[in-house]
Amino acid sequence: MRPAAGPEIGQPAPEIRLKGRGGQFVTLSEFRGKKNVVLVFYPLAFSGVCSHQLPTIERDLAQFEALNAAVLGISVDSHFSNTEFADKLKLTFPLLSDFKREVSMAYGVLLDTGYSGRAIFVVDREGRLAYRDVSQDPGNLEQAPSNARAIEALKALT
Repeated sequence: MRPAAGPEIGQPAPEIRLKGRGGQFVTLSEFRGKKNVVLVFYPLAFSGVCSHQLPTIERDLAQFEALNAAVLGISVDSHFSNTEFADKLKLTFPLLSDFKREVSMAYGVLLDTGYSGRAIFVVDREGRLAYRDVSQDPGNLEQAPSNARAIEALKALT
């Protein structure tokens, strides 16, 4: 079963306050007025598709950052698991824990399984949703959201 619809393009993006490395909280509002934010939802740390998708985000990180964007990965895993996963994959962008699943639900990507779906959202500097790409089959790498399309969406904001 597919999750309920999340926010629409142009609407305010739901706030996030999630634990990252070392249990430090990261919020969406801390970027408001400063940077665009790319939210990358992935179902589970250490799973096959996620282990292939997240390194592509790292590969394209310089392009995201050149467009004044911060990239935040989000899963329902604990911040401890996300830290180990980031270290294993040598990821330099934060992986955040949506352990209570509130953010996945707010963005409309929480699945009946209790995991989040696979999605990329771009939030502009004003805190509005500018782009969304939600995979119809989170277990299929071929259907993973496109980094290139997210980058194009960021270019349109400049």
